[in-house]
Amino acid sequence: MSAQWMDTFDFRAPEDSGRAQVWVSRRNCSISPRQLLGFFVSLSLLSLLVAGMCWVSGAKLVTPFTLLELLAMAGALLAYARHAADRERVEFGPERVVVEWECAGRVERLELPTRQTRILLHDNGLIVFKAGQAQAFAGRYTRAERREKLARELRRALIAA
Repeated sequence: MSAQWMDTFDFRAPEDSGRAQVWVSRRNCSISPRQLLGFFVSLSLLSLLVAGMCWVSGAKLVTPFTLLELLAMAGALLAYARHAADRERVEFGPERVVVEWECAGRVERLELPTRQTRILLHDNGLIVFKAGQAQAFAGRYTRAERREKLARELRRALIAA
């Protein structure tokens, strides 16, 4: 069972977990890291070709600036690619709620008891899962005006778990 939620969320009940419900939110990326690499390589080849033609015609300073430009572009694209796979995952099970988030390849996970978990909207606009002193935030990849509706749907899923 799968349905798209508001551009970023995917709700499904996995076959292997019985009653568990899973919500996955991903960063909205228009280009994959592999496509980005292809773009950068083609851009680099074209820039180096132009710099080589300038070198041959006597404009020797174009090549160092081209290399500097490509180095800066590589840094920016690397920062983009590191965060292209960022995601949040919330799983509601009968015994526990698992909130997991990945940022730049680092995964953090918090398990909360289902019966004690509350879902609130935090002052910073994010959705907070609270159980006692433990708390986890979600909704980073959902537009701000859609978070309240998402929080209501997550509360319904928590009640159903």
